[in-house]
Amino acid sequence: MKKFLAACAIACLPLSAMAADAYTVLFKTHGTFQDVRDALQFAIEGKGLKINHTNNIAEMLARTGPEVGATKRVYEKGEQFEFCSAVISRQMMEADPHAMVMCPYIVSVYTIPNDKNVYIAYRKPGPTRNPALKKALANVEKLLNDIVKDAM
Repeated sequence: MKKFLAACAIACLPLSAMAADAYTVLFKTHGTFQDVRDALQFAIEGKGLKINHTNNIAEMLARTGPEVGATKRVYEKGEQFEFCSAVISRQMMEADPHAMVMCPYIVSVYTIPNDKNVYIAYRKPGPTRNPALKKALANVEKLLNDIVKDAM
């Protein structure tokens, strides 16, 4: 993993990967939210994938915050793109029909108040002992990582 992070930091400047946690792959870059968001959308569509839905998470939190007594602004801007790959999703579900919960794939792009970076993140597929599913999940992660790299 350290070799991957180092290679990405060199090859994808100003993009840099950040260690987030066991379930998140997180990258940060500079630029405007709109430029990074558009590049991410084009990278997804450039792989021949259709974005099924765009979730406006920042708007939803801003809208619902007062209703739940929340005053903290979590994001300046933030969206998620939902999409699937017919080929990789089929491999994944043929390996384990219960892997349906992994679809659709989601890549997030967001900015945080008082932070000049733009972040891109996706969920890291979880561990499994099923060798066929492990291979399919590696393909999912490669796809998501390639999309982020293409966006940068």
